[in-house]
Amino acid sequence: MSKKDALLLAAKELFGQHGYNGTTFKLISERAGVALGLLTHHYGNKEKLFLTAGLDVLERMLGRLREAVAGAGDGLEAVQRFCGAYLEFSLDPGEHFLVLVRCSPYSDVNTREDREVMMQKFEAVPAILEACVRRGVEDGSILPLPPRETAGAVQCNLVGAVRTRLLTPYSAPSLYDDVLAFITRSLAAPRG
Repeated sequence: MSKKDALLLAAKELFGQHGYNGTTFKLISERAGVALGLLTHHYGNKEKLFLTAGLDVLERMLGRLREAVAGAGDGLEAVQRFCGAYLEFSLDPGEHFLVLVRCSPYSDVNTREDREVMMQKFEAVPAILEACVRRGVEDGSILPLPPRETAGAVQCNLVGAVRTRLLTPYSAPSLYDDVLAFITRSLAAPRG
């Protein structure tokens, strides 16, 4: 692994664990075992590194979501696959999902640089989900619901489940399965 990659990995680990404010360049360089000066050389400042870490995780998640919905038999199955992949990605320790929780444009971190880049990238997630819902409405596997609003409600359920599971002590062991079942029951058109 290159020194630049080691620094990015250490940044993802630390931003996920400690958030933006709790992570310092010194901590990152120590975790990576790389001189502090190289961190500045490769990434400039903490905001740029935070953005790079968040975009890296987001790109990996988008790839996983697109792969999951490809080949679905109908729109409902595409939504189910999307939701399953989203939730599974959040639990994969190698993916550093907590960086997204802390780096999202909806987080409480007020970084200035390239915020629009992050917003545009994050918009790809609900766009994939909306396309799945639209497909399901069109093919009859999903009730005739407005695709954009429905995708938004589904995403809120996913975000809430992830935040509950990863950030609070209140998570039931079956939370993700329960959320998937709820989403399916809420969207599925009667078969017959």
